[in-house]
Amino acid sequence: MEPLANYNGVIMPLSEVRIPAQDRGFLFGDAIYEVLRIYQGRPWLVDDHFKRLNRSLSAIAIRGVDLGRLRERMLTTIARGKFQEAIAYIQVTRGSAPRAHAFPSDAVPLELLYIAEFNDPYRQDRERGASVITHPDIRWERCDIKSTNLLANVFAAQVAREAGCVEALLYLPDGTLTEASHNSFFGILDGAVLTTPLGNAILPGITRGLVMSLCAAAGIPIREHSLKRTDLPHVSELFLTGTTTEVLPIVRVDGSAIGIGQPGPVTRRLQTAYRQRIENFVSTSTD
Repeated sequence: MEPLANYNGVIMPLSEVRIPAQDRGFLFGDAIYEVLRIYQGRPWLVDDHFKRLNRSLSAIAIRGVDLGRLRERMLTTIARGKFQEAIAYIQVTRGSAPRAHAFPSDAVPLELLYIAEFNDPYRQDRERGASVITHPDIRWERCDIKSTNLLANVFAAQVAREAGCVEALLYLPDGTLTEASHNSFFGILDGAVLTTPLGNAILPGITRGLVMSLCAAAGIPIREHSLKRTDLPHVSELFLTGTTTEVLPIVRVDGSAIGIGQPGPVTRRLQTAYRQRIENFVSTSTD
């Protein structure tokens, strides 16, 4: 099925959308975005995603966006296309104006979303575990904003692909690991699940937050604590979390095995708990 777009309230095939050449998202990356997973026709963790969307809009001072209306447009588009297993991509730009760096005074935000069928590329890797590389984190200092400025992430992801890996774990000059190019990550060291503390260096991942709550509910010790590259030989398990990756075991980093080189028991427990949450979600009636 062709992706179905909603462009400023008008539903059309994604291939028919035309963005103005002077749109600031196109010219400057002056835009924010969100990606949601849709299970059985229903958007997953929708309140959390729209809360983060609002935070990103506020952080870069894009004003005049009616989030309730945008949410209704998303639901209408999902229903119009009768999507079941899909993703929803939402992007809001500052709008179109003659090219100048400072904010235009009269630009109207451009609101684009589209729904696309999702054929899960991570299914096998969730079962057998995945390999990643480490890569320098050369991004800007506001990674907590879900901005469309992703060139450094793109380069890291490409290097990972060329190495035959699914992801790149990013590290600062002192060796501190921050997150992956498009996922959060967790490590298990001395019996505790560790993940990078929230701050400007990482995106506040929606799946990250849910997995932390799943750890607490299961009595699994969890702390916000940064790992370093020098910790990698000592961790017993690593895993990624994200909207499309869900909970994805990492079994090799830079060619070296993590633990015994297979998905570990804590990761398996969290995978099961995560899938149970999804099953509970899809089995309940629509709001």
